[in-house]
Order: sequence, then structure tokens, then C-alpha cells
Amino acid sequence: MALKTTLEQLESVQAAIASSENALETSKGDKRLVRQRLETLYAREEKLLARYNNEQNTGGIAFNVGVPGRF
Repeated sequence: MALKTTLEQLESVQAAIASSENALETSKGDKRLVRQRLETLYAREEKLLARYNNEQNTGGIAFNVGVPGRF
């Protein structure tokens, strides 16, 4: 079994989130379990997004990078 890239992992987590959100809207059963699953998925998504942004070097805005002596 091949390892998934960060983007593939992120897409899987986002698909699971969408599925869980739909289940939460339509089910009347054990909503607590779905909410707990969503909290776990949201935390995983946040970590994967941070990792993906880091890999893509899009983690934030940089000012005056590479311009020495500019004040």
C-alpha cells in the first residue's frame, strides 16, 4: 500500500467531514457520536492544511523578503 500525499490525505478528510455533516443533518439517532467524529476530523484537517501550506510555501505573507536595506 502506497503512502498518500498530504493533499490526498486532506481530500480524504474533507470528504469524511462532508459525509459526517450530511449525516448530522439527516439523522435523529446518536448525534453525539457524529459530533465527536467531526471534532476529530476538523482537528486532522487543520493539521493537514498547515502541513500542505508549509509544503507549498504558502504559510503566510512575507514583507520585504529579499530586499536588503529597504526601510
